[in-house]
Amino acid sequence: MATTLRIRLAAMSVVTLAAVAAWAPARGAESAPESAAAAAPNIVFVLTDDLAWNLVPYLSQVRQLQTEGVTFTNYTVTDSLCCPSRSSILTGKFPHDTGVFTNGGSDGGFAVFKGRGNESRTFATSLQGRGYTTAFMGKYLNGYLPADTQGGTQPYVPPGWSEWYVAGNGYPEYNYDLNENRVIKHYGDAPADYLTNVLARKGRSFIQRAAAAGTPFLLEVSTFAPHSPFTPADQDLDKFPGLTAPRGPAYDRLPRQAPSWLAGNGPLTAAEKDNLDRNFRKRAQAVQAVDRLIANLREQLTASGVADNTYLVFSSDNGFHMGEYRLTGGKQTAFDTDVRVPLVVAGPAVARGLTRQEVVQNIDLAPTFQRIAGAEVGADVDGRSLLGLVQGGAAPGWRSGALIEHHGPGQAADDPDAQDQRNGSPTTYNALRTAAYTYVEYANGEREYYDRTTDPDQLTNIAGDLPATRLAALHQALAGYTGCHGHSSCWTAGDVPA
Repeated sequence: MATTLRIRLAAMSVVTLAAVAAWAPARGAESAPESAAAAAPNIVFVLTDDLAWNLVPYLSQVRQLQTEGVTFTNYTVTDSLCCPSRSSILTGKFPHDTGVFTNGGSDGGFAVFKGRGNESRTFATSLQGRGYTTAFMGKYLNGYLPADTQGGTQPYVPPGWSEWYVAGNGYPEYNYDLNENRVIKHYGDAPADYLTNVLARKGRSFIQRAAAAGTPFLLEVSTFAPHSPFTPADQDLDKFPGLTAPRGPAYDRLPRQAPSWLAGNGPLTAAEKDNLDRNFRKRAQAVQAVDRLIANLREQLTASGVADNTYLVFSSDNGFHMGEYRLTGGKQTAFDTDVRVPLVVAGPAVARGLTRQEVVQNIDLAPTFQRIAGAEVGADVDGRSLLGLVQGGAAPGWRSGALIEHHGPGQAADDPDAQDQRNGSPTTYNALRTAAYTYVEYANGEREYYDRTTDPDQLTNIAGDLPATRLAALHQALAGYTGCHGHSSCWTAGDVPA
């Protein structure tokens, strides 16, 4: 009884503090609430790889979370590519502030993320500084190798993480190495070695130990599923017989006035359609292990007596197109198939079954986690805490536009996300996405504008039909957004033309 009372009081404390601070004007850093240490809720963050909205129907645990928490329908990533998106998640910063625009080379990957000092300013370092026990499991950043010592004497573990169980090439789900707290362990091809299942077991163990120790904890489980090669667990290989890729209005169709990187794509061939159907079925099968992972973590939270004081967050690093716009499987575009992904939050004092339509981004996750823990949000963070939104509060003055930044084409041949024209390999672009439209400017001068209120499938590019004054206003807003730095500047830049 006493434990339950303390948990409820902790949750009430979070509500009160968030209501006071969540909507304060963005003038520099967000201050930590004075009594936040008394609340200390736990956080479990499940981040999937390439999971689009069209896979949510195959995730019963996520649908259950939606009934228990808040679903964000206008949540977008800062770039529909693994490493830039994950860098934004960890730091709360846009690619132009992390310096990570791609998966490797001079403008991306783990080496750039680390080299620019980002690892010392993540939500993990903030929470560890507040007394949290922190654990990271699964996929970190492209280019990270488990055995790499980074100039030290042991396999490297970034700052901020109390426990570390991370793979490099975990995409096949079998035959991989994990850096397990600076000890390299190899996993083979036995059913028990399937990576998503291994992460579920390790996640349960961490929750059990952290809860028993009585310290607040943060756990991020970052799966490789359902990224290609779309490998399901053995027990799921026969599921969903006959399942095919969705054939919505954009399937096998080019937008009117398509940009040059896309305009040359002809209709999908019969073989391509068969391959898309086969891969979509494998993706649906692969996320069954993710669903069980969530169920396992929730069971352990309940068994450890901390479920009522734990925030559970589910999302993806980017979406995935499969046949839309005459593109075979891939990402990296500014279409909603790629940039708009699920974000579901449940936990203490979170509104149940609520849908929020505010424009939120992956830069908002780090400050949200920091505010949950009572940590300060630095003035250099571009995002804004979502605590007020998940607790059902009003959002006066919330940003109206999201920013997407992408560098391309030109990925290395060994990049697991390398794409060609058929998959979709857009040239460098910046984009604005509001609840009503998507505006894209390419480095070669081309533009796209989709009015999603009348054209939700983004099939009619009307940029060429817009008045010069409208285009000038959009260009100015986009230039201001890509030039913003920090909490106040980027919040102001997010107020874009309606």
